Amino acid sequence: MIRAIKIGSVLLGKENSIVIQSMTNTRTTDIEATIAQINALQIAGCELVRVAVPDLESAHAIKEIASRVTVPLIADIHFDHRLALEAMKSGASKIRINPGNIGSKDKVSEIVKVARERSVAIRVGSNTGSIKSAYLSKYDRATALAESALDQVQLLERLGFEQIVISTKSSSVVENYKSNVYIRKKTDYPIHLGITEAGLGDAAIVKSSIGIGALLMQGIGETIRVSITGDPLREVHIARTLLSAIGKTSEPQLISCPTCARTEIDVEALAKDVERWLSQSRINAPITVAVMGCVVNGIGEGKHADLGIAGTKTGAVLFAKGKIIETVERSEVRERFLKILGNSIGGGS
Repeated sequence: MIRAIKIGSVLLGKENSIVIQSMTNTRTTDIEATIAQINALQIAGCELVRVAVPDLESAHAIKEIASRVTVPLIADIHFDHRLALEAMKSGASKIRINPGNIGSKDKVSEIVKVARERSVAIRVGSNTGSIKSAYLSKYDRATALAESALDQVQLLERLGFEQIVISTKSSSVVENYKSNVYIRKKTDYPIHLGITEAGLGDAAIVKSSIGIGALLMQGIGETIRVSITGDPLREVHIARTLLSAIGKTSEPQLISCPTCARTEIDVEALAKDVERWLSQSRINAPITVAVMGCVVNGIGEGKHADLGIAGTKTGAVLFAKGKIIETVERSEVRERFLKILGNSIGGGS
């Protein structure tokens, strides 16, 4: 059993529940911009939000930010223990630190004391830039990465603190996988998953999907961050799509055919429309919706879908579980699709 760790109102370690998190890219001292981004991330499906705390002004800004948002905040701390102390006193529900970079044991003890008093969780771990040289000379890189993270955990445990989330991240998908498998065998603390410095666009999506998805499908990982250079809202969208693909969320999954010479509609355009319709409908049900280019193969290939659209020369055929419901003109596709979808979800006919 994975031990449960509470971060504000969010519980990590809850069975079959994977928590999505992301990080703001605004200046934390720009309170209005940071709040606006946090709210946008929460609406998109983010359940924990991390903010950078590079200075005391940023740590103090957390007080007002936390008072005006409902999602728990994580303070990202590097080196200066005073920033951790002030962030926790200002209302951070969790801090992300590397105890080995904080300094003396007394400074780490101060952090632990305030964290315990204020029920603040601490995330510790390692990445490819913080592997202990002693472990590199003793183990392969993946194991050295894991042992470096476990070293941080043991430091907190020696101080009597166990409200811990552990994270080990690499930009190498294979190294990241091996390291987290190793850690899960060694500890029952919740694990934060992600591929660090995953990069841009498609490359980042592929790396994160493989690296995070492979671990989640083995039951490893309680919270995830998809790392993509750019807008953090994109991270949340990809995280939700990833979780939907492996059956970890109760929201619609859209599938669509890759297109071929038989297609009689613009499949990509229609799939984007359906994706938007589903999002706007805010349906919270684990259904599968198919968008197929033609009726020749589309209905058969999409017969496992709860609801589907297959293109025709003048419009589309709407079908469910491989059975045709009705044929509609192109101008009627949206209205009829949403009507049938609503009846299906609501139990109507």
